[in-house]
Amino acid sequence: MKKILFPTDFSDCATNAFVHALEFAKLVNAELILLHTFEIPVYDSQFFPENYAAIYSSIELAKFEVFKDEIPKLRAIAEERNLGDIVIKHRLMDGDLIYNLRNAVEEDNVDFVIMGSSGVTDWTKFFLGSNTSAVISEIKVPVLCIPADTKFKKIKTIGFTTRYRDKDKAELRKVLDIAKKTNAKVKSLYVKTSSSDVSDVTIKEWEKEFAHENIEFLVLPSDEVKETILDFILYKDIDVLTTITHKRSFFEGLFDSSFTKKIAKEVSVPVLVMHET
Repeated sequence: MKKILFPTDFSDCATNAFVHALEFAKLVNAELILLHTFEIPVYDSQFFPENYAAIYSSIELAKFEVFKDEIPKLRAIAEERNLGDIVIKHRLMDGDLIYNLRNAVEEDNVDFVIMGSSGVTDWTKFFLGSNTSAVISEIKVPVLCIPADTKFKKIKTIGFTTRYRDKDKAELRKVLDIAKKTNAKVKSLYVKTSSSDVSDVTIKEWEKEFAHENIEFLVLPSDEVKETILDFILYKDIDVLTTITHKRSFFEGLFDSSFTKKIAKEVSVPVLVMHET
């Protein structure tokens, strides 16, 4: 059985993403591991010589009580959606979210990470933060990001952005496997800029290799890459956009403030970040 790590702060945004996590767990036959992290403030022991340990203990206890109170609410959501049979496990960890996320992925042999995104600031922080960019490159599992207020709906069309590199084929096959489970069509997009080095022969070879799959290959000539991707999502009715992390500069160029605003507010589709193998 596959494993999905779901970090949550029990906010409305996270609860909304939890529904996506439940449905995805059903789709790929996975169990959910709920991760809640908290950071204990740093106190100078010389000012609290007698109750120094008690301060930390009370904070940990308070966080545990919150965690304990919120879990039944999430289980109730699962029952309401007839997904009560999904196995749900829990992790309560103190310390930095990114550090704990990386450790949990490794220790639990996680296959996917699903997390909510509460807006433009968090999108930018998630993809470009000093620690997060390292996590994306280090944890070799797909990360599904759910924009706030994006309600779950059946996945009918999955968008897949590619640069027609041989390494992209392995990730495309993973996406096709997911698509088959929900009878979805995959639409592959390549934005061919004026500096493109991808030949027509390569494109034809891909089309031939995946001829028996439920996939449509689109090659759109444009030097406006971000705008073309946005139009692709809008006009091709993309339910989930899939992209591959080649290098950090890709995210710096794609997920700037203006584009994330459009993604989060205008398009509002989940983004599945794959990792090249």
